[in-house]
Amino acid sequence: MCTLEVVQMKFIKIGDKTINLEKLHGIIDKIIEMRQNGLSQQEVASRFKVDRSFVSRLESLGEVRKGGNIAVVGFPIKNKEELEELLREWGVNFTLLLSEKERLSLAENMSGVELFNMVMDLIAKIQSHDVIIFLGSDKRSQLVEAIFDRDIITINIGHSPLTEDVYVDPEVVKEILNSLKG
Repeated sequence: MCTLEVVQMKFIKIGDKTINLEKLHGIIDKIIEMRQNGLSQQEVASRFKVDRSFVSRLESLGEVRKGGNIAVVGFPIKNKEELEELLREWGVNFTLLLSEKERLSLAENMSGVELFNMVMDLIAKIQSHDVIIFLGSDKRSQLVEAIFDRDIITINIGHSPLTEDVYVDPEVVKEILNSLKG
């Protein structure tokens, strides 16, 4: 007996062209896999009959810069001193880690205008960094990703709302920093 499997293809129309998204995604995945396995950009380009610059640009689209200026922001963090020491050792340029008590104290001890100005100043400082690592709840992570015009590396430390300090495994942070610093 022969069975027939129906595969749902995703097609889109662009002008007078019909594009098979699954095929396109598969080719991109193969290009990246070949590069990851050590083939040069030119070798990969030749196999797919595209310019080497296409492969380079494709890699650039998903690149998270190595090195560069790194900002790490997170709350509410239980082991903030331990993480701050780790971030200093790794040469992280900007760190703002707060416990729940510190976070609430900021809000209680400032007027609305002062708090707004402080938040805007922090956004401007963080925005100037090449890479932003955010440690926070799921909803806060979504908000941070919407505010900044670059990829954010998020470490989800729990479901919103977080009302108690959360321990963040330093090894997870080290792995991210190691991948960024190369």
